[in-house]
Amino acid sequence: MSQIFIEPWTEADGKARVSQLFTDTFAKDAEVFSCAPGRVNLIGEHTDYNDGLCLPIALPHKTFVALSYRDDDVVRLISDQGALWSGKISDIVPGMAQSWVNYAGGPAWSLGIERGFDAAVVSCVPLGAGLSSSAAIEAAMAFALQPPTNAGERQDLVDACIRAENEVANAPTGGMDQTVSVFANRGEAVCIDFFAHTKTHVPADFTHAGLCLLVIDTRAKHSLSDGQYGKRRAQCEQAKEELGLASLRSAELSDVNRLDGVIAQRLRHVVSENMRVSDAIAALRARDFTTLGQLFIQSHESLRDDYEVSSPELDCAVETALAHGALGARMTGGGFGGSAIALIKESDRDSIAHAIAQAHLDAGFPEPVFIVAHASSGAHLIND
Repeated sequence: MSQIFIEPWTEADGKARVSQLFTDTFAKDAEVFSCAPGRVNLIGEHTDYNDGLCLPIALPHKTFVALSYRDDDVVRLISDQGALWSGKISDIVPGMAQSWVNYAGGPAWSLGIERGFDAAVVSCVPLGAGLSSSAAIEAAMAFALQPPTNAGERQDLVDACIRAENEVANAPTGGMDQTVSVFANRGEAVCIDFFAHTKTHVPADFTHAGLCLLVIDTRAKHSLSDGQYGKRRAQCEQAKEELGLASLRSAELSDVNRLDGVIAQRLRHVVSENMRVSDAIAALRARDFTTLGQLFIQSHESLRDDYEVSSPELDCAVETALAHGALGARMTGGGFGGSAIALIKESDRDSIAHAIAQAHLDAGFPEPVFIVAHASSGAHLIND
């Protein structure tokens, strides 16, 4: 049994692929090219919509967009994963039929674009894996539609992408994915503080220590628009109301005792996860990867037991990685399927991937695929 590793495309390759799709579909050349990465969150899960902390990195795997504006109000969109969609700019609104077009076209609505355009989209970000393929599409489209010239305009694009996902795609995500897809730097994680509205770059290069971050796409069905994600947000809102707080960011672990049942569990995860993010930042800066690994394990246990967003496939990946020498492992992303990460020795990459794949097959789960994640750069235009 050979493990499947999904390699990222080079920027030149991605541009060539999307350019060819654009030309083949629309019989003309594109005027603007852009790309934006998927992401994997090191730690800090389900904290973004609670004014908390998270610590993602951008993947080297990106979505590529080729686009040209039109002189009318017609929009035509083509993807390497979907059929040609044609409509008017006024058709892209909240309440439209759900498809990949919600993510590709949604930013045009939230940016207030009134002109029509043709666009092609190709991507090597795994779909449905909890690696933010949706935010990669949104950010790449936003950059092509309205290229930013400064940090303020970049933040405007982030806000537009969040609105597109929340209102057009009807997925109640909190904003971490779009933020890191736009603001990431190579070799660094981005600590996003959703209460202070700050972004702090933190060194996140494991290679010098002989380590790597293995991403395990379990291929378990993953969706943020099926109700469970929204239910967790509603439970956090209930915790906030019962505590009389403006935000769960000001909650403390002692407040857990003031709540009952599942609402107490949700609060315990949010408060403890914010603490783990702060500890992880300190560990990264000190290059203390043993501590970082332990924080990964604690995060997974909290997500599994208190927040209840793990799955048998994710638990299998985490437990197998740890049993075969990983320093730490945890589910990542929204949960309910998707991906896990493991901090491992580079020399153990193939053996740990083999063990995880075998464990999944033995359990009757889909065969996983793997990514080696290195902190990469954020969205940008691709110039000649």
